[in-house]
Amino acid sequence: MNVVRANDLKLRGVSSLEEGLENEREVMITVRGKVQYVVMRVEQYHHLRETELEAALLEARNDLMLGNSTTESAEAHVERVFP
Repeated sequence: MNVVRANDLKLRGVSSLEEGLENEREVMITVRGKVQYVVMRVEQYHHLRETELEAALLEARNDLMLGNSTTESAEAHVERVFP
């Protein structure tokens, strides 16, 4: 994975990120030698987000199949969650 120092980003701007993303999906940005941020193209972000949502949907469906759910009114839910 490509790494861009924050100082390089200040000096060269987005071009430093574009270069890093030519052959990689993500670029890590370091601040004072520690990785602080990850940058990716928006298409990659949308793909990751969609995958995350699909996993949550599968988990919810499994909970329903196993009976790990509760059916109640909105008022009852609020009362149970915020007693």
